[in-house]
Amino acid sequence: MDERTKLIAYCGLYCGDCPNHKGEIADLARDLRKKLREAKFDRTAQGLSKYFKEFQYYEQCYQVLGGMVRLRCKRTCRSGGGPPACKVRSCCTKQGIDGCWECRDFETCQKLDFLRPIHADAHVKNLEKLQKQGTAAFVAGMRHW
Repeated sequence: MDERTKLIAYCGLYCGDCPNHKGEIADLARDLRKKLREAKFDRTAQGLSKYFKEFQYYEQCYQVLGGMVRLRCKRTCRSGGGPPACKVRSCCTKQGIDGCWECRDFETCQKLDFLRPIHADAHVKNLEKLQKQGTAAFVAGMRHW
């Protein structure tokens, strides 16, 4: 399995497309928090809140940015990244398969349902593509996120 193929998660998502794996959002959030601290923007926001109601939520905004910093995912699915007790990863490893695309039941599998709130049916579309075209074509082509 080459390096790009190792980025295919068992569920059909591609870690290489994930903003958490790339760290882009985490880096931007970290940098913005640093700039806000340097500018002592909490004081500015407090003053601005008298004129702009949105600034009354500055502290919550700062906390959300902190959450975004923690979203960095340094490990891929295949190296233990993502949810520690992932039922999809566990199922695939128990069956000895490379991913759900090798399972005939993936279209109705409830273990994949936890992905729907964030990814809608992107993982199912990817699994169908993986099943039809194989991993090399999947990695080389366009994927759903």
